[in-house]
Amino acid sequence: MRVLITGAKGFIGSNLSITLETMGIKVHKFESHHNTKDLQNMICDSDFVVHLAGVNRPERSNEFYEGNVGLTEIVVDLLEKYNPVPILISSSIQVEKDNDYGKSKKMAEEVVSKYDKSYILRLHNVYGKWSKPNYNSVVATWCHNIARGLEVEISDRNHKVPFVYIDDVVDKIVRIIQGEFPYGLHMIDEVDLVSLGEVYDLLVSFKRSREDLFYPNLSTRFSKNLYSTYLSYIPIDEMKYSLLMHEDHRGSFTEVLKSNDAGQISINVSKPGITKGEHWHHSKNEKFLVVYGKGIIEMRHMLNNQKIQYSVSGDKLEVIDIPTGYTHNIINVGETDMVTLMWANEVFDKENPDTYYEEV
Repeated sequence: MRVLITGAKGFIGSNLSITLETMGIKVHKFESHHNTKDLQNMICDSDFVVHLAGVNRPERSNEFYEGNVGLTEIVVDLLEKYNPVPILISSSIQVEKDNDYGKSKKMAEEVVSKYDKSYILRLHNVYGKWSKPNYNSVVATWCHNIARGLEVEISDRNHKVPFVYIDDVVDKIVRIIQGEFPYGLHMIDEVDLVSLGEVYDLLVSFKRSREDLFYPNLSTRFSKNLYSTYLSYIPIDEMKYSLLMHEDHRGSFTEVLKSNDAGQISINVSKPGITKGEHWHHSKNEKFLVVYGKGIIEMRHMLNNQKIQYSVSGDKLEVIDIPTGYTHNIINVGETDMVTLMWANEVFDKENPDTYYEEV
């Protein structure tokens, strides 16, 4: 299959192009530097046209009509004359508003609707990776600014905005291209109505999570997608961030991730011959996973003194549960450092550590 995308280098176009190419579909990309003859040649060699090109922020209002209506008329005219294949045009919920942008998109819809094989995809506020900041997406602008420590302006924290995720948009377009839907007007089903204040607070928490190590709240579909979006705006030379390693002659202990709901994950490094632990907990419980080196984990019941020993190794990944009421240790019996991934069901609280010294 061959698909022509106008505006292929834009936000939606770039995401759609790379998806189609990954699927093995040939993509013709029409951009502003091409002329009408280029467009004609691309249409003649296409099985489907996705018309995304348009004008969002012109210097003059009449450019809305030239870019959104005029180009659409040219595309439809060429289709009718040379290769009457299906066309999908991206539109906007702004068609319901009395402004030049909305009026121009409505007129473009009317042009396409007269063509027999047409799809109109009317979109809400689309967000996701590769959207241009300081252009027409509040999410893109805020992600860019917050990731760089720049100021963000919020006119009304309580104002709710309908958002759609770029992956859902691309998925819908791909399914339309594949013939899953009838011609006519379509919308994206997955719409999240979220206040600007909630968007801002989530983005700030994403940035802060690299400092306090608390896993961000990803309890909703929107928060998960927003987090994926935010990460794509972190400057490329700032993807790495440091952790605090508590080091001594025995090795090191480093907290990696924390969660008020799911405890914390840490990395423990033990030098050869070193024993760590020798303590027990009333309520705190843990999981140990040795990922490198060789060791022994010992546990003893605090009441009946029943004792058990487990051999552990990075050569065979096995999780050892450390229950409450058992004093326990971990001994490096290998010749190299031993690295252990540790999970605890609660974040360490130095005011109430629930940790009591007792040799196994």
